[in-house]
Amino acid sequence: MSAEPTASAPHVPTRTPRDPASRTSFAQRTEEALLDPFLRVKLRDALDQALAARAARADELPQFEEMRRRAGDIRRHVIGRLAEHVEQFIETAESRGVRVFLAEGAASARQYVVDLARQHGAEHVVKSKSMVTEEIGLFDALAEAGIDVVESDLGEFLAKLAGDAPSHLTAPVVHLSRADIGHLLEEKLGVPFTDRPEEITAIVRDHLRAKFLGSRLGITGANFLVGETGSAVVIENEGNVRLTTSLPPVHVIVAGIERIVPRWADLELFLTLLAASAGGQRLTAYTSVFTGPRREHETGGPDELHIVLVDAGRSDILADPMLREALCCIRCGACLNTCPVYRRVGGHAYGYTYPGPIGQLLAAGLWDAPSGYELAHACTLCSACHGICPVGIDTPALLIQLRNTAIEAGKHAMLRCWPVRLWRWLMLHPAMYRFAARTIGRHGVARFPSLAAAAMPGWVAHRELPAIAPRSFGRLWRDTRGFTDE
Repeated sequence: MSAEPTASAPHVPTRTPRDPASRTSFAQRTEEALLDPFLRVKLRDALDQALAARAARADELPQFEEMRRRAGDIRRHVIGRLAEHVEQFIETAESRGVRVFLAEGAASARQYVVDLARQHGAEHVVKSKSMVTEEIGLFDALAEAGIDVVESDLGEFLAKLAGDAPSHLTAPVVHLSRADIGHLLEEKLGVPFTDRPEEITAIVRDHLRAKFLGSRLGITGANFLVGETGSAVVIENEGNVRLTTSLPPVHVIVAGIERIVPRWADLELFLTLLAASAGGQRLTAYTSVFTGPRREHETGGPDELHIVLVDAGRSDILADPMLREALCCIRCGACLNTCPVYRRVGGHAYGYTYPGPIGQLLAAGLWDAPSGYELAHACTLCSACHGICPVGIDTPALLIQLRNTAIEAGKHAMLRCWPVRLWRWLMLHPAMYRFAARTIGRHGVARFPSLAAAAMPGWVAHRELPAIAPRSFGRLWRDTRGFTDE
């Protein structure tokens, strides 16, 4: 493996969607999102299409549920023996001429890539879509080092152009309409306004072409790392990855250590499930496999291939018997598409690189911040995410456990806890419960506005509480059978 960089990591400017230490609360971000009258419509239109396509593709595969079960078994096997699989991958990849660096933290991963760019005199870097590079702050680190970075993925390019961060795992600008994008290009690139997709694509393509030709370093993520062959697999729908990896002389792959699949034969299963779950495709348009740098007899490909394996808290998740299942995720984004919370507030409200149900688990595991535990309550427990996950991650069950852990560890606000404790005390004291029920039944919650506001601040701020029936169900039940309420 490559040696650990010795220089200190560059300062990474704070950007709201990533840094968990300096942000508003989830409740505040959610309220801002709910005030956007168009966000919910944009999300609904885009995500409904993805869900319909996924359902249609699943219907084409009579063995779809069996495929999900097999994929879940393979992922759990890998996570259960992750250290062995990482070691096997490193050994195999290095035997193919790949330079592998195992980064324990985000800072060392950033510094390795920055040092590599400087060593090769790369003033310009092209980069394809990668959530793990968002996670570690690589874009900002390169920019801080004076290196021009251009995102080659259309959605990522638009997000960076707007000074934004991705709001979805597979659709970075799902929160923008075509008109939003047209106005953005008009403002930032000085081109005439258009909301036609083909014209928007042509504008961005023309802008990026020269960037590809002038770059000495190309950076990608990886959807899968194959332990058996030492290969990295990247899937996409635009073709930009192939330009990013074939034109620059140096190719850097940045991937989490959990992205490993054991065998080459496993790829068919995971490529099928990922394409189906993400957008209802039979197969993603472009599937690229990288197994070592360009060989002597080959005319294309990079002279050097580097793979940066990022731990950055994943070993901590692995050691947690509750959260470790989150590492099974293959980043298809299906759980976001179906989540009723995500569909109303979008990805930026979560405040972390990974939004939605899976992001709620990773936020607590990767950052271990109190606000990360706060996200465990951004769930209706409808189990839609569990039902759609291609590897069967039981996210609702994990979130319930995470809520319990947060409360027991004192990482949850007392304001949210005392109504539950009061309810528990009333349930353990039937006489007081009946007294409270009769009192509220006679006067209604409207007579206790301050109590209601303190107990359920998020609810009463945007909703009118339903009227309380003057006679409880228990009272009605007793009256019909001739019993008294005493």
